[in-house]
Amino acid sequence: MNRDFASRVLSLLDLTSLGEADTPARIRTLCAAAMGRHGSPAAVCVYPEHITTARQALGGSGVKVATVVNFPEGADDPARVERETRRAIAAGADEIDMVLAWRALKAGDAATARAGVDACRAVCGPEIALKLILETGELATPELIRQASELGLDAGVDFLKTSTGKVSVNATLEAADIMLTVIAERGGRCGFKAAGGIRSLADARAYIELAEGKLGAGWATPERFRIGASALFDAIVAELGAE
Repeated sequence: MNRDFASRVLSLLDLTSLGEADTPARIRTLCAAAMGRHGSPAAVCVYPEHITTARQALGGSGVKVATVVNFPEGADDPARVERETRRAIAAGADEIDMVLAWRALKAGDAATARAGVDACRAVCGPEIALKLILETGELATPELIRQASELGLDAGVDFLKTSTGKVSVNATLEAADIMLTVIAERGGRCGFKAAGGIRSLADARAYIELAEGKLGAGWATPERFRIGASALFDAIVAELGAE
């Protein structure tokens, strides 16, 4: 691995802390790390209750604040999605990572799954990026992963995201391949985010190469490609040199 690649991966990173024991002090430490001398990630992703802390800590750094809604279970209630999204945006979130109602989709109720996405998209409007978490490890089959991907693109989401990181099977290259195929079929306008279990620069390279193999060299920019991780940040810093 080389420093140039590590710097590129850093620019694509959603530096994530979604621990139940997260405190304001921990989030401030995370944000301080995000503004290190080697460059900054695309975003910091935290629970909604930490949005204000993150926004204050990041100041005018340009690092976006992302948060999660309908997380992690992917409930079947569009009204809940709408409420959580409104509150998150009011608190200062720049990006919303929403969990699809994947159980409904798995049970054959695509309409309920779509209703939640539509509710979130309507609140986000054109200014707030919406990343739809498919929970591909729970959908499991190629057919359902494709259906979920198509549902998200039909609803106008900005990114398809693999996983919450809270289940037994999270990001896999096999699921990413299906999602990126659907994105390519629709012209490559929707972004892609891999999340859950990506810990090394070698892991990151595999996802970037997969994406650019389908969508072209240079496609993986922060506007269209993200990796959600925390441990990966440590690998990047190690490659670039300790602070």
